[in-house]
Amino acid sequence: MTNILSLEGVEKTYDSGFTALHGVDLTLKEGEILALLGPNGAGKTTLISCICGTVMPTGGKITVGGYDALTDFRKARGLVGLVPQEIHLEPFSKVWDTVRYTRGLFGKKRDDAHIERILRELSLWDKRDSRVVELSGGMKRRVLIAKALSHEPRILFLDEPTAGVDVDLRKEMWEVVAKLKASGVSIVLTTHYIEEAEAMADRIGVINAGRLALIEEKDALMSRLGRKSLKIELESPIREIPDDLRSYDLELSDNGYALIYEYEAGAARTGITRLLSDLRDAGLCMNDLSTRQSSLEEIFVSLVQSQEEVRS
Repeated sequence: MTNILSLEGVEKTYDSGFTALHGVDLTLKEGEILALLGPNGAGKTTLISCICGTVMPTGGKITVGGYDALTDFRKARGLVGLVPQEIHLEPFSKVWDTVRYTRGLFGKKRDDAHIERILRELSLWDKRDSRVVELSGGMKRRVLIAKALSHEPRILFLDEPTAGVDVDLRKEMWEVVAKLKASGVSIVLTTHYIEEAEAMADRIGVINAGRLALIEEKDALMSRLGRKSLKIELESPIREIPDDLRSYDLELSDNGYALIYEYEAGAARTGITRLLSDLRDAGLCMNDLSTRQSSLEEIFVSLVQSQEEVRS
């Protein structure tokens, strides 16, 4: 799969001396969704702004669709659509006019059929003659996406697209993103909602303090860094873990009616077979077994914490 976006050693240091990005290397493949996770102030928005040309990097190289983002700015920027965090729209402009005007700003010829198609795909067609001020917050975010897609970009940046949106609208937005991917648009998503990345992304990037801590296939990341918990429900409660089982680092729960055993999800040997055998030898009878895998949120938190410990 061809890379549509490439970043090499991208840095950004402001006049105040604050460095927001430290030598970021990143690629985006055609037709994939990349989720960038990170706490507030991690550098997510700065990175997107550098790619989209609203912030000038102080070092490194950015290539969009084969065009240098600095020396071939217009061609590179024409391949990019940006949906910013903040909702900035002309309140008294009609939805149709707002989206069509944005297409013209990129020098594209008038194409009402294309605008109609976008509005229909985003469930905005019935609102085409409504003024922006009359729309709900969720609908305004859809208008931002329509504007970003008006000039037919090959990459769409969604910077916190569901911030302040209720759960139902968030799920609708996920469906919109899935349709965009199916149409061949490459997507970079920044979000605080870990479940969004877990539900939609092909790859996960973790950025913290301006540094890209890792970037990896989502499934591989969860398999490599995720942990599983085995819950063993007992027929009778116990007050403490038998001495013969202490080497397993078990946790007593449910008022002594259950034992929790944690292990690496991708480990070749989990130790479960030996544990169950030792449980039987210890005279403990089981009622049930269940497993739970750590979420992407737990993996993200552990990665950020470990990175902070290294820097300190």
